[in-house]
Amino acid sequence: VDYAERHGFMKGLVKNIIHDPGRGAPMAEVVFHDPYRFTLCKERWVAVEGLHTGQFVYCGSKAQLSVGNVLPLGKMPEGTVISMCEDKAADRGRLARASGCSCMVVGHSDDGRKTRIRLPSGSRKTVPSTCRAVVGIVAGGGRMDKPMLKAGNMFHKYKVKR
Repeated sequence: VDYAERHGFMKGLVKNIIHDPGRGAPMAEVVFHDPYRFTLCKERWVAVEGLHTGQFVYCGSKAQLSVGNVLPLGKMPEGTVISMCEDKAADRGRLARASGCSCMVVGHSDDGRKTRIRLPSGSRKTVPSTCRAVVGIVAGGGRMDKPMLKAGNMFHKYKVKR
């Protein structure tokens, strides 16, 4: 989390949406301009529903509240649906990363230091307002709706994770 992300925003371009073996949700490959050197930085994170290649995503405290953008929790209004939420500030997203998962911003403390979020399990958690999250639901939802039907399919599914 550098100066540009804390005080403004950075613009990234979604180059590719890729399948990651052993993971239910697709990944988005986002390219940013390095703020300090003349080079490009590739970042890879879990894609949200509605994200497409060629889309610009904005990361930082001044970014707009739209699907795919990354903002601190303190800047989001109550009722915002988020995913890939950080547990501690700058830990790169720990909560709600599985396919179809999402958290919701329930409320902010009066001093603006803490934010309460509702986790996918239904429990509520208090995290610092400086924690960042991606706006939107994780893509790949409804993956568990189709039955596996054969033991062999289950064998091949978990073979990847061994």
